[in-house]
Amino acid sequence: MTIENSSVFTDFVFLGLSGRQDMQQGLFVLFLLVYGITVIANLGMILLIRMDPRLHTPMYYFLSNLSFCDVCYSSTVSPRMLADFLSKQKRIPYNFCAIQMYFFGAFADVECLMLAVMAYDRYVAICNPLLYTITMSRRMCTQLVVIAYIVGLIDSVIHTCCTFRLSFCNSNVINHFFCDIPPLLALSCSDTSINEIVMFTFIGCVVGCSIVTVLLSYSYIIVTILRMNSTEGRYRAFSTCASHLMAVVVFHGTLLFMYFRPSSSYSMNTDKMASVFYTVVIPMLNPLIYSLRNKDVKGALIKALKNKLCSG
Repeated sequence: MTIENSSVFTDFVFLGLSGRQDMQQGLFVLFLLVYGITVIANLGMILLIRMDPRLHTPMYYFLSNLSFCDVCYSSTVSPRMLADFLSKQKRIPYNFCAIQMYFFGAFADVECLMLAVMAYDRYVAICNPLLYTITMSRRMCTQLVVIAYIVGLIDSVIHTCCTFRLSFCNSNVINHFFCDIPPLLALSCSDTSINEIVMFTFIGCVVGCSIVTVLLSYSYIIVTILRMNSTEGRYRAFSTCASHLMAVVVFHGTLLFMYFRPSSSYSMNTDKMASVFYTVVIPMLNPLIYSLRNKDVKGALIKALKNKLCSG
């Protein structure tokens, strides 16, 4: 990825979450705890799915990829943010800022598309159970994941290159805690109208396709569930879908708030709080949501702990 350096600065300076020095150590401890839980919970979910043969199904294959994505895109932001809490000069080199934006954007896109794929998987499982094994074959599952990564990587290249071809000549101080598109557009002294069109178009396509897929899938799922004669069957189906639907609403809600507004309406202090939610909190919540509401995952975890205690 080649980026034309059209800035007179060699680095950027983050204002961070708070300018109060007395809060920095407390924030460091808090976010270190959150990041630690994020990494342990998501890697634990991946290991659990790999270890238990009962979880070797398309649903958990996609869930393990979602956990991997959560670790990656949280790790593009959290370690740098933690270091900045303990640093007086929150500087990031120009090219490192571009790299951070690229990987964050790529993994955020992949997460968005992975949630859509998981919705489609639930649609096939509930609405066409007899064709589930054929439709969601190993080859099909792999292709869906690969497509999600290809789209994410290409989309992020477009946004990163468009953003870093702008001029940043008035100031290099970013009122944020990581390199994201809206705060950099607000900082640029160039005309950003083309960038906003590109952002709305490409992010709109990714998020729009994901939301449409989720809405269509769950529309058919709800109709199918309501037609079930068994109360227990309806409860099981709703329980299976509830955790995924919760993750979708939280993730897409914050994305729509952050990226689908004109730059004139940006309020960086408000946006920073929203950014904390989808960059730090959501990657921690996802494995907790799926594990606490999923009997198979809880059963696999209990089994793994029992085996560990017996072998110890």
